[in-house]
Amino acid sequence: MTDSAEMRAEVRLATTDLRADLGFFTKVLKMRLDMIYPADDPSVAVFSGHGLRVRLETEGGAGHITILTDDPDFANGAKVLTSPGGTKITVDALNPPLILPDTDHAFVVRRLADQAPWVIGRAGMHYRDLIPSRLGGSIIASHIRIPDGGPVPDMVHFHRVGFQLIYCYRGWVDVVYEDQGDPIRLTAGDCFIQPPEIRHRVLEASDGIEVIEVGVPAEHITEIDHEMILPTPHLRPNREWQGQRFVHNVGAGGTFKPFRLKGFQARDTTIAKNTKGVAGVQVVTRGQGDPVWSKHDADIHFTFVLEGEMTLEGEGKDPYRLSAGDAFVIPPQMLTRYSAPSDDIALLEVSLPGLFTTFS
Repeated sequence: MTDSAEMRAEVRLATTDLRADLGFFTKVLKMRLDMIYPADDPSVAVFSGHGLRVRLETEGGAGHITILTDDPDFANGAKVLTSPGGTKITVDALNPPLILPDTDHAFVVRRLADQAPWVIGRAGMHYRDLIPSRLGGSIIASHIRIPDGGPVPDMVHFHRVGFQLIYCYRGWVDVVYEDQGDPIRLTAGDCFIQPPEIRHRVLEASDGIEVIEVGVPAEHITEIDHEMILPTPHLRPNREWQGQRFVHNVGAGGTFKPFRLKGFQARDTTIAKNTKGVAGVQVVTRGQGDPVWSKHDADIHFTFVLEGEMTLEGEGKDPYRLSAGDAFVIPPQMLTRYSAPSDDIALLEVSLPGLFTTFS
């Protein structure tokens, strides 16, 4: 390693109960939490204090030392080095590049009635996995709820992501963001996109708050920023983080226009524009005409049923009668039809990229 390289060492320890150990390390040992992932069901947490940095893991190798460095020789993945005396030390990148896995395309239907388990994740929030396969690690979609309202035990943090959407499904939540002014209340029908690494903190939520969160890639790191105080002194609504702008889209009063599928109309959230085409998000309701068969060429196409009912028909598949709380993924080039929609049908459609072609 070069003499000028920045280096940091961690002791890696195993745990059988990460959730219980979070309190032990922070409250009993008085160490600070620096990093945790994945958010929906954490398996790794990093703490610092008393001159130590500790990585706690529920799986994988533990009981040895990892050295993190910005030396370019170690930028492409961890290497295990063996000293002349036989000591093994892992050397990894201090700030590894974000890797977006290739999409493992699949037709996925996830129904609320199937009673998938709710898992307690970061900051005590409850998570329901909407894409169990994660499409090969390319995306995670979660239905998140906080049963009891009030202050949220959150810290200023950021996510190492390629794209992240927060859509408010029920209730309201107050969040404060870097360079976006005072805390913002997100109410049902509104959405945020959190550009990569924007600092933010969840402050308070209503009773029964529910949100839909979509992140790319599926496994991404959440880091705590112990230095930044929010709100920040400057208002910079046009600032970009890795080419993306923060978006607060308000659902009330939005304009609906004919959708790409006959029989429906849609409200655009401006996310395609503000991510420069990385992703697109639309809210879809019943429109004019009868639904037709179609296919698309989007790499990722995810939909959550917000209200009402419809039948999802797929080429070579049994039809699914879907209702509020259900979700599905349609792979590219697969013929489908949204038939027999109820008058109150409402869908949240998320696509990557933001612009794609539909073939009817």
